[in-house]
Amino acid sequence: MHLTGTELTAQQLYDVLKLRVDVFVVEQECAYPELDGRDLLPGTHHLWVADESGIQSYLRVLTEPGQFRIGRVVTAAQARGRGLAAQLMKDALDVVGDADSVLEAQTYAQGFYERFGYVAEGTEYLEDGIPHRTMWRRRA
Repeated sequence: MHLTGTELTAQQLYDVLKLRVDVFVVEQECAYPELDGRDLLPGTHHLWVADESGIQSYLRVLTEPGQFRIGRVVTAAQARGRGLAAQLMKDALDVVGDADSVLEAQTYAQGFYERFGYVAEGTEYLEDGIPHRTMWRRRA
């Protein structure tokens, strides 16, 4: 599924937020401002894979001046190892096209993003107690 922020129904937004909170806030124990005001913007793209039990994997692509930002890449615990996030990354790159894009990768996932042409820049930093690296895919 691929919808922009203005196309989401209330139920779809609820389902997206529930998965993100279940993994990032509950499972990873990160208290952070999940509701950042960007989900319903017209330039925000929501991509996900769902089955009969709901959304299994999700990411969003934010439109920013001169670039895109991929974030909130998440897969439900019971759906991991099936390649769902990889498929969503391919779909996200269709949205991004030839533009520059950036993401903030949890360090353990750096190799995953490198498969899609992302290169780590800068030093490792802690975000919500988890090591991260900024990664860019520069196309220009």
